[in-house]
Amino acid sequence: MITRRDDGHQIDTSPERLDVARVHQWLSTDAYWALGRAAEVTKAAIAGSLCFGVYDPSGEQVGFCRAVTDAATFAWLCDVYIARSARGKGLGTWLARVVHDHLLAMGIYRILLATADAHDVYAKTGFGPLLRPERWMEVDLRSRSDPRDVAHN
Repeated sequence: MITRRDDGHQIDTSPERLDVARVHQWLSTDAYWALGRAAEVTKAAIAGSLCFGVYDPSGEQVGFCRAVTDAATFAWLCDVYIARSARGKGLGTWLARVVHDHLLAMGIYRILLATADAHDVYAKTGFGPLLRPERWMEVDLRSRSDPRDVAHN
C-alpha cells in the first residue's frame, strides 16, 4: 500500500523499501523508548510487524512506525519516529492517521499505543486514554531475562 500527500511525501508498507539500518540508528540513538536497542532486536521487531515507512519526495526515508497485530482484531502501534530533519511538517500526525485507517480497513477495532510526550499528535487521530484501565495489566520481563533490548519505556 502506498499513500501520497500533495507535497510528494509517501507512506509505504513495502518491507523491501525500508532502510532497516537507518531505522535502527534512529531508534537506538534518538528514541527515548529504544535507546541502546540492539540491531538484531530491531530487525526481529520489523520482521514480526506490519511496518510503515515515510519517504520524502526524493524517496529518502524520513519516518517509520510498526504495528504489532494479529491482522484481525488488535494492533499495538509502536516505534513511531520522524527524522529530526523532517519534523514540523505534520508527518507524524499524517502517519498516525494513515496507520489508523489502514488497520481499520483490515477490520481491526482496537489499537493501543504508549507515549510519554506525543499525546496531542495521537489525539488528532482518535487516540485517548484507556476506556477501562482497570482491565489492563502489564509485566515487564526485561528485568528478568533479555539483555538485548534495553529500552526505557
